[in-house]
Amino acid sequence: MGDVADATQRELDQLAAYDTAPGQAALALALAQSVDLTPAPTARANAARELRTVLAELRKLAPAGEEGDALDDLAQRREARRARGA
Repeated sequence: MGDVADATQRELDQLAAYDTAPGQAALALALAQSVDLTPAPTARANAARELRTVLAELRKLAPAGEEGDALDDLAQRREARRARGA
């Protein structure tokens, strides 16, 4: 696979896209391979645009992750500091 297909595959894995929307996940990977392999600039641009659309939809369908944001990180550090008695 090429760079775009490899990156797309990693994102699909992170999103658990094959579990939530297997058809759209397969479509995203096929579009990514088209972006990598198509020599025609117009066709490549069209495939890239469609890939962005499909990935955006898959992101909306992805289950909520356990990862926190910066505020969650600060809260965890504060709790750890309090637990140490500092």
